[in-house]
Amino acid sequence: MAAIVPSLRYERRLWRDGCVRVVGVDEVGVAPTCGAVVAAAVIMRPNCHRIPGVRDSKTLSAGQRERLAPLIRARAVAIGVGAASVREIDQLNIYHATHLAMRRAIARVGGHDHVLVDGNRIAGFEAAVGPYSNVVDGDAKVYSIACASVVAKVIRDRMMARLAARYPGYGWERNQGYATLEHRRAIRRLGLTPFHRRSFLALQRTLAGDQVSLDLFGDDPNEGLLGHALLTSEALDGLEDAGLDGLADPADHGVLAEHAWVVTG
Repeated sequence: MAAIVPSLRYERRLWRDGCVRVVGVDEVGVAPTCGAVVAAAVIMRPNCHRIPGVRDSKTLSAGQRERLAPLIRARAVAIGVGAASVREIDQLNIYHATHLAMRRAIARVGGHDHVLVDGNRIAGFEAAVGPYSNVVDGDAKVYSIACASVVAKVIRDRMMARLAARYPGYGWERNQGYATLEHRRAIRRLGLTPFHRRSFLALQRTLAGDQVSLDLFGDDPNEGLLGHALLTSEALDGLEDAGLDGLADPADHGVLAEHAWVVTG
């Protein structure tokens, strides 16, 4: 079945209503058992044309994403990338940490009129980011969200490749931290690193040698997590804590700082 091509229908409706700076937001790294969760926020120019090939990053190869990311950067009005560290994931749980990463990414694009976010409604999100609309499967349907998914995926994959060089043997350069057989066997052989999400039930099962299915969440998306802690405004503890240090490429038109990478134009 052919992949769905995202459209500008949602953005055009907002542009017609006078919203000039429309932000598309998406996150990557929710399911892996290690590494930060990363979100990107992208603003495209009103009445822009779509970049051929841009769609949900999960339907693209690594090579396609690497080719598209600089094209997205070149055409975007602004791009911001935010992250929530492993420590924050374990403290807050992955649900709240993901929304924290989104909020940080949105904050990096500067002023905006409306946010389009992938997924379901998020409690309290409007108070933090202003007017927003959620779109289920937005990374497949909404062009600016698809752009954000590509940017976020490229950044996180680079992050995991750098961490793989520091912690060889886990295959992070190939599995990006997902609980693959290779990764699980490495955990049993080498143990956990500071970048493993220790609150995840999948890791607890792996260390125990449990051979049952390692579906990360099972039927309950909060199973094995620390619970719903209050979201705080505490700053991230340092770039290295999220593994995002040193990711800025000289070819990138931006700066990586405070777990965020931003492009303005």
